[in-house]
Order: sequence, then C-alpha cells, then structure tokens
Amino acid sequence: MQEPFSRTLFLCQNPSSHLPLLGLPPLSHSPGPSAQGLCTSTRETPIKRMPMWPQHLEGVGWSLAMATKSSLPGPGAKMKTPVCSYGIMLVLLSLLAVLQATTALKNGIDIYSLTVDSKVSSRFAHTVVTSRVVNKAETVQEATFQMELPKKAFITNFSMIIDGVTYPGNIKEKVAAQKEYSAAVARGESAGLVKATGRNMERFQVSVNVAPEAKVTFELVYEELLKRRLGVYELLLKVQPKQLVKHLQMDIHIFEPQGISFLETESTFMTNELADALTVSQNMTKAHIRFKPTLSQQRKSPEQQDTVLNGNFIVRYDVNRTVSGGSIQIENGYFVHYFAPEGLPTIPKNVIFVIDQSGSMAGRKIQQTREALIKIVDDLGPKDQFNLVCFNEEATQWKPSLVPASAENMKEARNFAAGIMARGGTNINDAVLLAVQLLERANKQELLPAGSVSLIILLTDGDPTVGETNRANIQKNVQEAISGQCSLFCLGFGFHVSYAFLEKLALDNGGLARRIYEDSDSALQLQDFYQEVANPLLMKVAFEYPSNAVEEVTQDNFRLLFKGSEMVVAGKLRDKGPDVLSAKVRGQLHLQNITFQTEASVAEKEEEFRSPKYIFHSFMERLWAYLTIQQLLERAVSASDSEKQALETRALSLSLNYSFVTPLTSMVVTKPEGQEESRVAEKPMENENRHRNIHVGKVLTPLKAGLGDSWPTQHRTPAPRGRSLGPLQLSPAARREHRLPKHTGAFSHLFIQLLATTQAQSWALGTLSPSSWEPQKSASKKQTHISLLSRSVILQISFHGRRKVQNNSWDF
Repeated sequence: MQEPFSRTLFLCQNPSSHLPLLGLPPLSHSPGPSAQGLCTSTRETPIKRMPMWPQHLEGVGWSLAMATKSSLPGPGAKMKTPVCSYGIMLVLLSLLAVLQATTALKNGIDIYSLTVDSKVSSRFAHTVVTSRVVNKAETVQEATFQMELPKKAFITNFSMIIDGVTYPGNIKEKVAAQKEYSAAVARGESAGLVKATGRNMERFQVSVNVAPEAKVTFELVYEELLKRRLGVYELLLKVQPKQLVKHLQMDIHIFEPQGISFLETESTFMTNELADALTVSQNMTKAHIRFKPTLSQQRKSPEQQDTVLNGNFIVRYDVNRTVSGGSIQIENGYFVHYFAPEGLPTIPKNVIFVIDQSGSMAGRKIQQTREALIKIVDDLGPKDQFNLVCFNEEATQWKPSLVPASAENMKEARNFAAGIMARGGTNINDAVLLAVQLLERANKQELLPAGSVSLIILLTDGDPTVGETNRANIQKNVQEAISGQCSLFCLGFGFHVSYAFLEKLALDNGGLARRIYEDSDSALQLQDFYQEVANPLLMKVAFEYPSNAVEEVTQDNFRLLFKGSEMVVAGKLRDKGPDVLSAKVRGQLHLQNITFQTEASVAEKEEEFRSPKYIFHSFMERLWAYLTIQQLLERAVSASDSEKQALETRALSLSLNYSFVTPLTSMVVTKPEGQEESRVAEKPMENENRHRNIHVGKVLTPLKAGLGDSWPTQHRTPAPRGRSLGPLQLSPAARREHRLPKHTGAFSHLFIQLLATTQAQSWALGTLSPSSWEPQKSASKKQTHISLLSRSVILQISFHGRRKVQNNSWDF
C-alpha cells in the first residue's frame, strides 16, 4: 500500500531572508557533515534530506519542493514547530531534468553574441537588438529571447534564424492576429501575449526549442521619437544578458544637423573596469558611443562567472538653438519642424492643487504626497498665485480664493500640507468643480494677472465612490465647467485608479495624464512632473506653412509650451512645391503676441541627410507616420464614437503600412513546424491593469500573480477601501471551497494553484472531469490528499520588486 503523504516542506538554495515575505520565520540551511549538501533546520520536528541543489542552477530563485516521505532517505535536523502543518508532499521524479528545462541561463544555452545598434537621426531612434545563441547541451533545450524597450517605442520587426531558415514576425490587424491565436489554442498549442508593461519599459519575450549544437539568431527592431523633457533628450537601453557574453557590443550613433550642445552617458551598473570599455567620440553634429566590455570586465569578480551587467544604459543630449527657436529638416520628400525657443520669460501661473485625501491614500502615499506638496510650494514663482483643494467625501479649500506665492503664504501652505490626513471616500466631481469655481470667481473679480496661465493639477489614487460616480458624467461636468479657460492635469497614484478615465478627463481639457508609481521615489515623481509644467513660456501656439508647399501635416496647434520641452510638427512636401519652405509660429507671451519665422532650402536640407552612411535613411517618413499614429490615438481618447472609429481606422492603416506594433495591431511570431506556433505580441496600454494574465494554451493558471490578480479556482472577499487581498491571502469562501483549514496561511494560495495545475493535467489526459475539481477530504481533518499522475512537478516562487509572486506554468 502506498505510504501516506508526509507533512514535510523543503525550502532550498536561496537566502532565508525571503521567508518573511511568505509569512514564515527565517529558516537556516546549511550542508551538514553527515549529510553533505542537505538542507538542515534549527527546529524540532524531523525533516528529510534532499540532494544538494545543483551548483549550476544557482540563481534560479526560491523553489518549493514537495516530496513523499519515502522518496528521500534518512533523518535530518530537529524542528521546534512545523513549517506548515498541512503542507502537501508531491513525488519528485526527474527533479534535475525539470529544473534544467525551466532554466535558460544555465541549461547549455550560451549567448555567444549580443549587439545593440541604435541610430538616432534628428531625434528619431532606430534600434536593432541581435542575440546569437548556441545549444551546447546534448539534448534539446529552450532558448528565450527577452528584451525591454521604452513604452513610447513601436516594434517594427522581429525574426528568428534557425538552421539558416528565417522565421519572421508578421504585423496584422489585432482582430486577425487574435484569430490566429485562437486557432493555435484550439490545436492544443501554446499561444500568448509576449509583452508586459513595466514603469518605463515594456518586455518582449519569445522562446524556441533548440537542437544540440544548433544556433539561433534573434533580431528585434523598434523605433521611437525621443521627447525633450526638462531640457534634454534621453535614449534608454536595457542591458540584462544574465550571463557572460563573449561578444557584447553597443553602438549608438547620433546625427543632429542643429549641432550637439550637450552629451552625457549614465549607467546603473558601471564599474571602474567597465568604464574602460566605454568610448565616446563627438564633433559638432555627430556623436558615437560604443560600449564593448570583455569577458573579464563583465564579471562581478575574478572568482565569479556571474555578470555585473544588469540595468539601464542612458544617453542624454541636447542640440543648439537658433534665435528663431525653430529648425526645419527635410529628407526624401518629408519635413519635420522642431520648435523650442530659448530666452523667453516665464508666464505667471494660477495653479490649484486638488489632492485626494480619502482613506485609500493612508500610509506612505499620503506621506509622500505631503512631502511632494511641500517642495512644490517652495518652487512657486514670485508672480504665481495658488490654492489647495483637498477632498474625500467632501471637497474643502485651503483659502477662500487664490493667494500670491509670498513667503508668508508659502509657509502657511507648507504647514497645511504637512497636516493633510487620509480618511473617507472619493468625490472627484465636486473637488474638480470647486477648483474651477475658484478660478472663475477670481477671474470675474479681476484677481488673475493679465496674460497669466491657469492650471489645475489633480492627484487621486482611486475611482469616484461618493457624489457623482458615473465617470462619463464627471467628464462631461468638468469639460462644461472648464470650457477651455484652463488646463487640467491628472495624476493617477498607483493601479487602483482608472487611468483611462483620468486620461480622457485631462485630454478633454488641454492637459495630460500621468501615472505615479507606488514606490520609494513617488514624491520625486510628483516633483518631476510639476517641474515639467512649472514654467509656461507660450500660449496658443500655431504653426503656419504655405498651402502650396505642404500636405498631411501633423498637429499644428498647441495650447501651451513649457520650458525644457519641444513642439514637433511633421508633414509631406507637395510635388513641384517651392524650393524654399517657409514657416511661421505664432504665440502669446505674458503681455504680447509674438511671431517666429524660419525657412529652409529643400535641396540643401535633403543633402544633409543623403551623405552620412551611419544614419538610418528614409527615417523622416517613418517619423511622420509614428507621430501621426500617436496623435490619432490620443485624439481618439476624447472623440465621439463616430469620430473615434474614423481616427482609429486611419491609425490602423498607417500602422500596417509602416509595420508598427501599436494598440491597433499585433505581431504574430512564427516558429518551426512542430513547436508552439503563433505567439502574438501586442502593444500594452497604460490604462490596462499592470499585471496582465498571459494566455498560454491549456494551462489554466496565470503566468504572473500580483496584488489584486484573480485566480480561476478562487473566490475573493471584497477588499476594504485602500487595501487589496494580496496573493498570499485567501477569502474565507476560498478556504471553505477547497477544504483547507483557515490557518493554513501563506501556502494555501500556492496549494490551490498547484491543485488547479495538476488537475488540469489529469483533465487533459481524460482521468478527471472538470466538474470534479475538488481535493479529496481524508479521514483526518488535518490531512488533504490529491490524486496525482507520476509526472514530476516543481513549483517555483520568485520574488520581484514589491512582494509580487510569479510562478512558472506548464503545458501538459
């Protein structure tokens, strides 16, 4: 008769400091003299020995190994209390083979070449990432290509070369790509979204099986228009090879006809040894940055084989400005007009900060908000006026009207901000309308300086719960109240807020939305955003070109120009147009109108981009398409239904014509016959939930589990305002449904996921019906049995960032 399951739990390999994240006290582990390579403990119940975690698999992450009592010989140390009184033990067959199959870093897949080539031509960056790998193992192994790229970038191409055959990525309309995805799932193949969203980056990842001694080349191409922010352009490249690479090289070529006035590089991983691998050369209009570290320079230390390369590589630069403040550049029948005048006086502003102080802001969020507000108030100009509106169920104003940014008022405001407390619900509608009323009243009483700019900055972390809660009604109410008289900027704190709601609210009223990430630097994020809008230079900016010279021009009217930013207009030159392209830019200063004039010889400007060999040619047409798509999608957010359809139709057509992966298109990645096919890469949207489930064939559990994520076999109780049920917390209903004792604790969540996975295997093989998805209740109330197949299972738990849990899923 089969021996009953033991209640033994093994936690192996990585530092025990991670145990508190699972709700457990620290557990020491060290190889003993009589049981070399075995995990031992300082507690009092016998635990079993298990073989030494394979040396070449270090760094895989925490692994929770469960085994039958008979599968591991000999007694270990003593334990004072059980790690988990109701732990489940699973048979571990072929443990090493399973681990090797899930590890691309140490499983014989060697990255022997990794190159990044980025060509920046007049702010437009074209980046090609090429990774070459070889399988040095004696069996088929899985090679994974993973690359992070900026959110604003569009993927334009991806391909794999396997045994001399190229497998391209095909960009299609999202609906068509979804059909291929669904067909692949119906055939029993794994097909899923291969991109995920981070704070500033998006992750592209695809895997392929590689035969012994075979080589694979991955190539990813993406493009982006570098945006000027706080006076500089920034090119961000992620460097994470995860192993030593024999040939690793990054080349960044910059060509700016205006002339490069400032250039610097920054890296989060740079050491004295790596600094010798970095070379920078520059003349008036060109720059070349090369980073080419040797194997020894990549090592953390001479004794280690781990790489020190893990982080960001950033290039920042700016260009020379002319008196006119503008530069027209022309290439291959297209033009781009950059406008960022220097030396203009700052326009006085009237700003009202609308701060959410509802209960969900309690804790670190309200503390960071207070810190940021205090610093922001200090940065107000002597000619500025301001006020504060705080809201929960009700909206209250700090002062009856706007007050000058005098030393006395700023001191009083800092004291007020320091005392803001979080409690109650969220009444966004009344709070924003109160701010608008304060500005209207001041304007009627002629208390606003002539020619000043009025701004409302809203910070909230949740959806409306009190008063008017219909989002569409709130958007309508605010737009009618503002009526173009001021600009509204919306900051969404964290991921419990509807970003789509805030984005439309801002775009409807001449502002923009920004997400503030819950992290140690949240206060700094708030301050940085304020700095971007702190110094308005021009109002009502309009670009004018001769009608016989240009066509299909991008957005040419803007409400505000802020110091440190730049306006960009692109378009097509008409056939048989004039030899000289002239342009006027009109705007309003504090107390007067102003007009800037500039012109450019078409032939001379075309020649500037024709001769350099190291630039990406025909880039300006793609820049125009990129900018047009971005603006069409932005306009669609605040458009009516009929207008939205027309805007999206044009954006889709451009996306397909220029092979951009945008929110309207997807890339279908093909693979060799017999492997998983038709993985679909889509462009994540900022208004989507941060932790997106990745659809993977027949596996019924999510690949990523974060705070607030749902599980297919789990019921959750509603979380209190400002608090969510985390991945290690189950509702009472879930505990009852799965017959797990209430104090099972952290591992009950993992048990349910493991149960779903193993029973999905049984269901797929016809040994279990979907209706029987329940664990069997044993005679002992303190024991739960599961019917398992002989296949070995290993559950990995990796800790990333702020206590997120991620698990590997399996196809059966």
